[in-house]
Amino acid sequence: MRTMVMFTVAGACLIATAGLEAQEIAPVEAEAPTQPRAEHQWLQRLVGEWTSEAKAVIQPGEPPYTCEGTETVRAIGDHWIMAESKSEFMDVPVTGVLTLGYDPKKKKFVGTWIDSMMNHLWLYEGTLDAEANLLTLETRGPSHGDPAKLANYREVLELKSDEHKVFTSSVQGDDGQWTTFVTVDYRRKKPGEGR
Repeated sequence: MRTMVMFTVAGACLIATAGLEAQEIAPVEAEAPTQPRAEHQWLQRLVGEWTSEAKAVIQPGEPPYTCEGTETVRAIGDHWIMAESKSEFMDVPVTGVLTLGYDPKKKKFVGTWIDSMMNHLWLYEGTLDAEANLLTLETRGPSHGDPAKLANYREVLELKSDEHKVFTSSVQGDDGQWTTFVTVDYRRKKPGEGR
């Protein structure tokens, strides 16, 4: 019985190999690696460990909710960054992951956001201002007033220095007006500073 199983496996291997040899396999042409552009280099300035202080407006007219957190930004090669943030929102631990890169064909920054509080995948496209300080990202996501509807969102990352950045998120209302509802102040961790 054991000999029979060995012959069966060996035969299957031979048949599979013969079948592969008989097929004409076209060589796969690898895309030439692209050289990083100035926009990619700008993203690399975000790499590192950051602390964050966030203020979120839950109800208009009420004091903002505040929380502290951390963000770890790492490079994915020379073209992408991935940022993982951790904080607590109303005593619930929250983890979020941001990816950002630059698409030379679109001439736009592109990215995604996911977090542990919702099941919506946020897709970003945006541009950098002429002074290379403000990255403005546009996206659509669940409306605050009616989660069954989508609303326009504008998120701005301002690089004040290599040690300090500020993120704001705004939503466009039915009247066309933009309302900023989240502001996050980030400071780069000093060497040896704890998590």
